Amino acid sequence: MLDLLAAGAHGAEEHAEATVHGIAFLTPGAMVALAMIAVILIALWAGVPRIIAGILDSRIAGIRKQLEEAKALRAEAEKLRDDYARKSAEADAEIALLRSGAERQAEEIVEKAKADASALIERHKAIAAEKIATAERTAIEELRVKVASASAAAARELIAKKHAEADDRKLTDRIIAEI
Repeated sequence: MLDLLAAGAHGAEEHAEATVHGIAFLTPGAMVALAMIAVILIALWAGVPRIIAGILDSRIAGIRKQLEEAKALRAEAEKLRDDYARKSAEADAEIALLRSGAERQAEEIVEKAKADASALIERHKAIAAEKIATAERTAIEELRVKVASASAAAARELIAKKHAEADDRKLTDRIIAEI
């Protein structure tokens, strides 16, 4: 392998510059440069930069359109969010109002029930007192009737046994006066 390297080094000294058709300036590097210039000129003549610019412009326009749509969607989403937040706040306020109204009604119902219960108790007391008073009056009346009947019966017996007619009249007048 060293022999090959040595031979290559020796051959390099003998190596002459390559030319195309005997023209010394057309070296392989120059040929590549000329080929690149030709390709670039053909691309410019065919309008490749215009085509690439058109493609890029259409992509840019598409991206701008997507950005505008995204902005519109975002604005719409923010508007919906704000609407829902407002509706939620309104619903919360309405719930609080309904709750306070229900609590107030519940308090009124409890107060009315207490008042109705007190009135009912008072009515029952009055009815009971009236029944007791009626029962007392009835009992007193029945007792008076019994006492009067017993007194009359006792008076008749006493009068029949012990008294004369004049004494009977006095006694009868006195008993009637006492009743």
